[in-house]
Amino acid sequence: MSANVVLVHAGEEPPDAYQASIFLAGPTPRTDDFASWRPDAIDLITDGWNGGDASAPLAVFVPEPRDGGRWPDYDVNRTWELHWGDRADVVLFWIPRRPGMEGRTTNDEWGRWKDSGRAVLGTPPDAMQVRYQRDYATEVGVPLADDLAATVANALAHIGSGALRAGGHRDVPLLLWRTESFQRWLTAQTEAGNTLRSGRLEWTHRTGDVVLFWAFHAVVRVAAEGREKANELVFSRPDVATVVAYRRAPEPLDSEVVLVREFRTPASSPDGFVRELPGGSGRVPASPIEQALAELAEETGIRVDAGRVRTHHARQPVATLSAHHQHVFSVELTAEEIDLARASTDPHGVAEDSERTYPEVHTLKDLINSPTVDWSTLGAITAVLLRTPRRPGLAPRCPR
Repeated sequence: MSANVVLVHAGEEPPDAYQASIFLAGPTPRTDDFASWRPDAIDLITDGWNGGDASAPLAVFVPEPRDGGRWPDYDVNRTWELHWGDRADVVLFWIPRRPGMEGRTTNDEWGRWKDSGRAVLGTPPDAMQVRYQRDYATEVGVPLADDLAATVANALAHIGSGALRAGGHRDVPLLLWRTESFQRWLTAQTEAGNTLRSGRLEWTHRTGDVVLFWAFHAVVRVAAEGREKANELVFSRPDVATVVAYRRAPEPLDSEVVLVREFRTPASSPDGFVRELPGGSGRVPASPIEQALAELAEETGIRVDAGRVRTHHARQPVATLSAHHQHVFSVELTAEEIDLARASTDPHGVAEDSERTYPEVHTLKDLINSPTVDWSTLGAITAVLLRTPRRPGLAPRCPR
């Protein structure tokens, strides 16, 4: 066995640190009439894995006893399989179903992990009763193969060169580990002196291989309090970039702001619409200011030069719920520009994204006195309008 591939058999603990991990899911022979397929899979993985070294190997979870020994107790084995299957970088399903190798537990595991973004599937062309699994994999984009070698190749392609993780970081699959939003959350915790002790990726919402939204159940050692916090989920999504486009009045409360009215499914307002700052996420590649100005143009029809824009803090908009940040920019509009927003009646937005926005103009006083906008939007607007206006000719600055 290569030094950079470590086998972790049923009931065993993995290395303290590893570069990547694969869980070998599929039917297990229960009698001597059938040979296990897993030794062949292990040979293929060992031949194909090029990352890591002896101190940071590829961990392969093998849900069979080592060297034909005794199985762990049922409860111990079941807990072990579910724990590491939930945390592996890839769950490799090879389902050579036939009489005597029905794989009933495999069906349950496939149901648990098929939508995780971490599964690959392979079945022999003549395997029994695998049509459902194959059709599902085809429909949702789970990598699918007809032979074991191609199935292993798909698993290795998913992990690439992996990423070194140790201790509680092993509980973070590469799917999540590689996201900018997770790394920023983890860096913030580390810089505060806290430690991720363990965790479990609960779900992701993805477009192809790109993770857009995620939820991670984290167990964190809180250094300042000398305790563990274990009862919360960390949610996140890509950062958003927004623009406070305004026309200042002598009295700040009379200043006008351009918002967009848009139907968003989570809205619980009386008319089912939200009023929000022009903004969004998802343009790649784009800096936050480029993102913000493009959204302003798309959602309101107002186009401004970046030289007119002032940069404000980037903060979490809902710190108790999501780790993502909102970048806030502002631009003071001319009378003609704010009149353009006030007069607009046609919807804006990107139709193919089902986005339909309607510009509206509100005074700060009106926004404070009615529940038209949420607290984070009101806070961003207030932070901009209640600042001392900068003198003409001063360059925009980003406070830290």
